[in-house]
Amino acid sequence: METAKLLDVVDVHKGFSRPDGSEYVVLDGVNLFLAQDEIVGLLGRSGSGKSTLLRLIAGLSKPGRGRLTCLGRAVNGPPEGVAMVFQSFALFPWLTVLANVEIGLEARGVPREERRRRALEAIDLIGLDGFESAFPRELSGGMRQRVGFARALVVQPEILLMDEPFSALDVLTAETLRTDFLDLWGEGQLPIKGVILVTHNIEEAVLMCDRILIFGSNPGRVLREIAVSLPQPRDRLDPEFRALVEEIYVEMTARRTGEAPASHVERFPGTGIATVLPEVSTNLMAGLLELVDAKPYDGKADLPDIATALRMEVDNLFPVAETLQMLRFVEFSRGDIQLSAEGRHFAGLGTDGRKALFARHLLTYVPLAGHIRRVLDERPNHTARWDRFTEELEDHMSPEKAERTLKAVVSWGRYAEAFAYDDNTKLLSLEDPD
Repeated sequence: METAKLLDVVDVHKGFSRPDGSEYVVLDGVNLFLAQDEIVGLLGRSGSGKSTLLRLIAGLSKPGRGRLTCLGRAVNGPPEGVAMVFQSFALFPWLTVLANVEIGLEARGVPREERRRRALEAIDLIGLDGFESAFPRELSGGMRQRVGFARALVVQPEILLMDEPFSALDVLTAETLRTDFLDLWGEGQLPIKGVILVTHNIEEAVLMCDRILIFGSNPGRVLREIAVSLPQPRDRLDPEFRALVEEIYVEMTARRTGEAPASHVERFPGTGIATVLPEVSTNLMAGLLELVDAKPYDGKADLPDIATALRMEVDNLFPVAETLQMLRFVEFSRGDIQLSAEGRHFAGLGTDGRKALFARHLLTYVPLAGHIRRVLDERPNHTARWDRFTEELEDHMSPEKAERTLKAVVSWGRYAEAFAYDDNTKLLSLEDPD
C-alpha cells in the first residue's frame, strides 16, 4: 500500500518575464513528494530554484504550469497546516521573544490566553525557557533562530518548510541547533508530520534527511533522488556516511562528455556568452590551486576532504572549482579535483606570470571576456559603457544575474590586465594590457 503523501508536486514550471517579453525559466518539470514521518532535502547550488520551489509550496507564489497538492488540497495561497523557518531570523526587533512567537497566533485570531499558553509551550520545547521577556537584540544568533523555530511550531503545522535555517549561524551553533531539532523530531515531541529542508550543505543533508533531491541549474530541476537509510543519530566519521557524501559530490560534479547515458545530463551546462557566472575572487581561485598543488595532494584531491579542510560548504566551494574548470585549470573526476598541467604551472609562477597565464585562459575559455576584449579592440577609442554589456546579457538572464555576471568577468579581467574599468564613469577600456 502506497504511503499517503503530505505533499505532491507534479511537473511544476516557474518562470519570470524579461523586458523583451521572453521568459526566464527558474524551474522546469519539477516532481517531488513528501510522505509522513520523513525529512526530504532539496540540495543544490544557489540559483537552482530551491527557495523558489519552497515559496511555491508555501503558497507565496504561483507556478506557471503544474500542480501542487498539500495535505490533500490544491495549493492556492498559503495552505493551512504549513509553516516556514527562514535563513534570516526575521524577528520583529521591537517585540519580546514571547510576542514574536505569539504573533502568528494573533493573526489567526487565537484568544489571548490560548496563544500565550501555546507560545510558552513552544518556547520551552525549543530551549528558550527564561528568555520570554528578552528582545532579539539581547539574544545570540542561535537563540534568535530558536525563536524562529518556536514561531513556526506554535501554529502546530503538519508540514515544516526550512529554507537554509542553519546557514547564518557559526559552525558550532548550527551543529547544536541541528542536533536538538533531530532529537525532538526523533522523540516525537514536534507537532509536524514531515519536513522539507532546503540546503546547500551536503553533510547537513546526509545528517538530517531520509531522502535527498539533487537540483541542477538553468533551469532548476531534479537531477537525482538519493535515499539515506543510515540510522539516527548519524556519525560523520562513519565510513557509510563518508561514502554517501562522496557519492553526492560525484553526482553534483558530473558533466556529460561525448555520448554519456541520458541520465547523466550536463549538471551545470553551458559556457557561452549567456552563461550566468559566479562572483569568485581570483584570490580564492589561486588559493585553491596552491592548496591542491601542494603536499599531501600533489595535484589531485578529494573534494569532500578539501571542503572539510577549508570549512567550505558546497555553495562556496563549487563556484570556485567550477570556475577553475571553465578556465581549464582543473578537471573533475568522480568527486576528485585534479589540476591540469596549466593549473600546476599557474601554482608555481610568480605574480606577473600568473596574470599572463590567467589572461590567456580567460580570453580563450570565457566567451564573455573574449567578447568584451574584441569590442574594446575594435572601437577607435577602445572604450565601452557598462550598460552596453548588461543590456546584451539581459536578453538571456535577469537584470540581477546580468549585473553579477558582468561584475565577475570585469573583476577577472582587471586581475589579468586584459581590460580596465572605471566605476566613476562606468566605462570599460583598454589600458595597454600588454
